[in-house]
Amino acid sequence: MSEPSPVFPADLLELARRVVEKNAAIGRMVAVAESCTGGLVCAALTEIPGSSAVLDRGFVTYSNEAKQEMLGVHPDIIDSFGAVSPATAWAMAQGAISRSRADVAVAISGVAGPGGGSEMKPVGTVVFACAQRGVEEVNAEQKQLDGRSRGEIRHQATIVALELLLP
Repeated sequence: MSEPSPVFPADLLELARRVVEKNAAIGRMVAVAESCTGGLVCAALTEIPGSSAVLDRGFVTYSNEAKQEMLGVHPDIIDSFGAVSPATAWAMAQGAISRSRADVAVAISGVAGPGGGSEMKPVGTVVFACAQRGVEEVNAEQKQLDGRSRGEIRHQATIVALELLLP
């Protein structure tokens, strides 16, 4: 069990510890491309001693421009499908793999609220993608997270992203 943290809830800390330990055990490096979580996934990982053996880098790409400039997401993808879409998350994950030394990358983009939602993409809509080096196929999935607040949605999204980084 991890020591208590003044920064992270116990569930995030425990899951981050598992991600670090399990990936370190197989020599796998990870990268994260975050939008709505704003760096929470990387911060949770770096809270764990020994995370430097696992975390290659994180990209916080909150704006559409950052997604394009830092991850190489083509503007047509964002224009056609929106920043919160499986297509955009897929491109973010691919960009994180190609711009890092990681073996696996996870991307997160979503609507944390309280504003910004729409009928098609209400608050709590979050998309995740996971890419592996040398594997063309990228798994992308859209989820509807049920949080009463922005913080709860971001917390849930961080948990999902960390789970995707487990081998």
